[in-house]
Amino acid sequence: MTKVFSSIGKELYKIEIKSPSGNVVISDEPIDSGGKDKGFSPFELLVSALAACTSATVRMYADRKGWELNEIKTEIEMERDEAANKTTFTRKIDFIGNLSQEQIARLLAVANACPVHKILSNQIEINTTANVL
Repeated sequence: MTKVFSSIGKELYKIEIKSPSGNVVISDEPIDSGGKDKGFSPFELLVSALAACTSATVRMYADRKGWELNEIKTEIEMERDEAANKTTFTRKIDFIGNLSQEQIARLLAVANACPVHKILSNQIEINTTANVL
């Protein structure tokens, strides 16, 4: 199970997100939404999860195969169509290295199998409880 903790105080929309291991990320809303843009927006964090997972999964696979892949650059855009209740992620991956077309095709398949991609491609259930402290 993956877990994070977030807290927001009186400073509008600045959220501190902590992992159990002590890593910290700041999230904030853009200025045009009333925030101060001091960190990633919630949507940027969502897209970042897909980018990070894609990059790490491809890197692990290429390293295991011993392929000459020097760098992976991943760009992801997310577009939300409220009227259609649809979200589209557009992912562009640049593989920098000496790779054959067969290796590139395999790396694209591996990217599509990254755990975050699988989560976002399947049904999601969110269960919520609330407490007053």
